[in-house]
Amino acid sequence: MCQHRPPCPPAGAPDHDAARLVAYHPEQGWGLLCNGVIVFEDTGELLPDGRSVPTHRGHLVPAA
Repeated sequence: MCQHRPPCPPAGAPDHDAARLVAYHPEQGWGLLCNGVIVFEDTGELLPDGRSVPTHRGHLVPAA
């Protein structure tokens, strides 16, 4: 799917969520990456093969 140069990481790569956003629906809470991965605002993901990736929020760092 990706037409960018350099190409975005494929859906099976560990850094697949670094792909470019090609569709965004904030009112519904999801976006589509150019590698076919659907990302949700709660950080969960749905891969093109139907597998899901659970939410993976980062650690909070207290403000100084």
